[in-house]
Amino acid sequence: MAAAAGGDRRAFERVYRAHADRVYSLCLRMLGDRVLAEEVTQDVFVRVWEKLPGFRGDAAFSTWLHRVAVNVVLTRRKSAGIHDDRTANDDALDSAPSRHESVGDRLDLEGAIAGLPRGARTVFVLHDVQGFTHEEIGEQLGISPGGSKAQLHRARMLLRAALTR
Repeated sequence: MAAAAGGDRRAFERVYRAHADRVYSLCLRMLGDRVLAEEVTQDVFVRVWEKLPGFRGDAAFSTWLHRVAVNVVLTRRKSAGIHDDRTANDDALDSAPSRHESVGDRLDLEGAIAGLPRGARTVFVLHDVQGFTHEEIGEQLGISPGGSKAQLHRARMLLRAALTR
């Protein structure tokens, strides 16, 4: 890590290879679009390259990296004019995502997560997949911890409904 922070491109390439899949997975879950997730993953590592010399090691590198990734995703959404409602649209949350399937097809978890309303999906991924606390999520998204808990509950209910169909 120290070599990468010092500008060693080969060391940074090793960091990239070790963490790119997890960052891409996080971006994909938060954005629900493969092409955009690939693009944002690259943006994350550009940002990491720029900020790595300032990484103090107060937290684990993977924790810091995931925070950078979440921030890049949220910034991308904001710059693209994609906004999360702090109290997501109740109509969208009350209806489970629909998807045409032929008999025998199964709705998988990734598809169900991608079909969640953006706010619920974001909180679900940050809490249940990445392990952030409701306080951390609230801080990152500008919502209260209670709002994060409500979004998580809604996400879980929608996922349950989608997966039991």
